[in-house]
This record gives sequence, C-alpha cells and structure tokens, in this order.
Amino acid sequence: MGSKERDRRITDLGTLKALAHPLRMKLMRGLTLARVATASQLAEQVDEAVSLVSYHLRKLAEHGLIEEAEPRSADGRERWWQPASDGVSIHAEDFSDAPEKAAAHTAASRLFFEQRADMYRRHLDERAHWDPEWTTAAESSESVLRLTAAELAELTGELRALAQKYQEKGRAAETAGDTEGRENVALHTYAFPFRT
Repeated sequence: MGSKERDRRITDLGTLKALAHPLRMKLMRGLTLARVATASQLAEQVDEAVSLVSYHLRKLAEHGLIEEAEPRSADGRERWWQPASDGVSIHAEDFSDAPEKAAAHTAASRLFFEQRADMYRRHLDERAHWDPEWTTAAESSESVLRLTAAELAELTGELRALAQKYQEKGRAAETAGDTEGRENVALHTYAFPFRT
C-alpha cells in the first residue's frame, strides 16, 4: 500500500456518514491490519454474518474508502477487498459550514473515540497476559502544554510524521520477511485546547 494516497481527506457528509458506523469502522480497522481480505475473513473477525459484512463493505466501496483487490485464491466466487488509501483524515473545518454537518462530525468523532477507548480498555484487561517486554514498552501518559494554535499544529504534524515513519519501517520489515516478534500496535493521540 506504499503507492496509495496517504491519509485521504474526507470532506463530504455522505462519506463521513458511511464511515461513521460502528461495524464499518471495525471492518476498516480489520482491513487496514490485514491489508487484503474477503468478507468471510472479516466476518469471522467481527463475529457477524457474511451477508451483513458484504453489505457494509459495498457501502464503504461506494464512497471510495475501500476497493476490490487482486484475488488471492483460485476461488472465483471470493471477492477480495483492500483499503483505497493508506489512512484517512477528517478535519472539523470541513464540516463547520452547516449545523447538521458539524453535528455529524461530532457524532463521528465520538464514535471513533469510543472505539479507540474500547481498544485501550481491552488492552488493560489483557495486559497481564502479554510478555513483560510488551507491558514495559506500552505507554499511557498525559502532557499538559502551553502552546499557540500554530505550535499545536506543528506538534501534531510532527507526531503524524513520526508515526508514519514507524508504520513504513514495520511494513518494509514484514515485506522482507522479518515478522518475528511483531504485533499490531495502536497509537492514539489527542491534542486539544482546554480551559480550567
């Protein structure tokens, strides 16, 4: 997926609503991790019926979020899917020109946050079963900074670039066959102004 568009910017309400569905977000995450998968494979991951998963995959494809991939088996009945871009980004300013758009953006942001929080809660529940090297390497922290809006934009840009560097490093290693000791790692950052 290195040649794919990086962080496709979603600017229309229809695509935002298509993505902002709990099952579709799980399917997008599963497809991002697998890079290529069938509806059957994804249905097994999310514990849903294949027909339901197929329906939601088609909805994601209608909005250009995923696309058909080259078949990985000789079974011509299987339809393979892949993400259409190497990530997506959604910005508040693209949905601030009408109250219904702003409300949809807020609802989508809340859904994304809840799914991320659920992932972290699951990690907390399961971390006793990970090797000590993983529990030591995992991080949870909060930094309270005094910044301007421009400095915050610079900081978030640097954090995204650093995450992308490690994403590319991991993918290149896997492509070269270096899979020993590699696990999926979720990196969630939230940077926002607040007043006390």
